[in-house]
Amino acid sequence: MIKCTRLTPAKSIIGFAALMAVAAPLAAQDRPIAFTEATILTMSGPALDNATMIIRDGKIEAVGADVSIPADAEIRDASGQVIMPGIVDTHSHIGQVRGADQSAPIQPEVRALDSINPRDHSLDKARAGGVTFANVMPGSGHLMSGQTFYMKLRQADTVDGIAMRDGNGRILGGMKMANGTNPIKSSSGFPGTRAKSAALVRQTFIEAQPYCDGNRAKRDLAKDALCEVLSGERLVHFHTHRADDIMTAVRLRDEFGFKMLLQHGMESGDVADRLAAAGVPVSHIVVDAPGGKLEARKARITAAADLERAGVLVSLHSDDPIVDSRMMRRQAGLAVRGGMTRDGALRALTINGARQLGLEDRIGSLEPGKDADFLILDGDPLSIYTQLLETWIEGDRVFDLANPEQAPFATGGFGTASEGRMHHHLAHEAAVLEADQ
Repeated sequence: MIKCTRLTPAKSIIGFAALMAVAAPLAAQDRPIAFTEATILTMSGPALDNATMIIRDGKIEAVGADVSIPADAEIRDASGQVIMPGIVDTHSHIGQVRGADQSAPIQPEVRALDSINPRDHSLDKARAGGVTFANVMPGSGHLMSGQTFYMKLRQADTVDGIAMRDGNGRILGGMKMANGTNPIKSSSGFPGTRAKSAALVRQTFIEAQPYCDGNRAKRDLAKDALCEVLSGERLVHFHTHRADDIMTAVRLRDEFGFKMLLQHGMESGDVADRLAAAGVPVSHIVVDAPGGKLEARKARITAAADLERAGVLVSLHSDDPIVDSRMMRRQAGLAVRGGMTRDGALRALTINGARQLGLEDRIGSLEPGKDADFLILDGDPLSIYTQLLETWIEGDRVFDLANPEQAPFATGGFGTASEGRMHHHLAHEAAVLEADQ
């Protein structure tokens, strides 16, 4: 748990060390922690009653109804509580992220990670909502608005501290693409029709192919990124709503062979069988008040259920701030109201998103060897009366409802989270100043 403790040694080196503790993720716990007598939703099998989960060094060591507890373990009695995997948000805009500018409709060289502010209160709010991982994306006003950023919502003050990396240390992310009305503009170079939108994308990939085949006399950052897309190394996150636009995205995927996750897909339920046959997954959003976008006017609360029944791998996302990151569990409840199974809705918040992003060996379920990313709740995750008590990432508690400095991020209204974040930093600064005296 992150606490603003008072530092008493009057040495500047102590103050510096305290500052570094704020700037970097906390180290995983020194001894194992055993959460006992809980209802555990592993997402890899049926719910476990009166079960135990043991975490050590940021990983899950054991989980089950009959687990041996290490002699040196710290024991947490979780009777009456529910433990589930952290929420995997497959589409978010937290961290004040920005992407491409208005200079061109296709800008694959732009990286979301270069614009993210990890100190922004939107991350605190997401942690308070149980989000432990987010695919943070630039906007959809371009055919290609840049590279997305796979974020672990650790407590850190630098982008490096929240980056999700592969085994070689490479920062992970996808590529944001879009069609429909958003990229259609009167600006020079931007498409004026849907047909021109698809043509520009096709031409861009065609022109990148010789470079990707080895003709690289001069380094080209845009083509470097396009090659990662064409090779399947970088997943395409394709913003699309209408059924006809969805099928255009599928045609582009088939022509150029890139890996694709459909984002939003308001009318994806209408073509669910086609998407299932094509093996196209969908990151969906359930909104009960679609608002001012014409493409969303046919949004149906039943779409997630339609996708599930057809056999499409479907996740749920926030598109924060469209759906507040604190409302993800409510969104899953709405999907159930629309006909989705209860298990399907919970999987859509967790393991399904991890599978869509190729991260299922690390996140999305509670299994030995996986990251200790989990939530502790005081009841049914889909009940509006249930409170999220704690959020843990890699064995560190990053949100605690009992902490008065963190609770406003879960319970406050407009502006409260900003005030809470300011109080949090001022308290740390006061502690460091006291240590320097």
